[in-house]
Amino acid sequence: MSEEVTAPVSGKVWKILVKVGDKVQYDDELMILEAMKMENALYAPADGKVAAIKVAEGDQVEPNQVLIVIE
Repeated sequence: MSEEVTAPVSGKVWKILVKVGDKVQYDDELMILEAMKMENALYAPADGKVAAIKVAEGDQVEPNQVLIVIE
């Protein structure tokens, strides 16, 4: 079963801290979004492996947009 990490707010992908194939554990930091001049860290919702990264650094994202898929 896969888990999706989605954008909580509109913003810009500032930094991606993982790559496809990386193993992650629950609550590992995956990505940092910049929104309204604040940095928002996004964390792994479960243990698993990064299956897909659907955005690149610098991309604008919208709320609920899928950013990372973890299997």
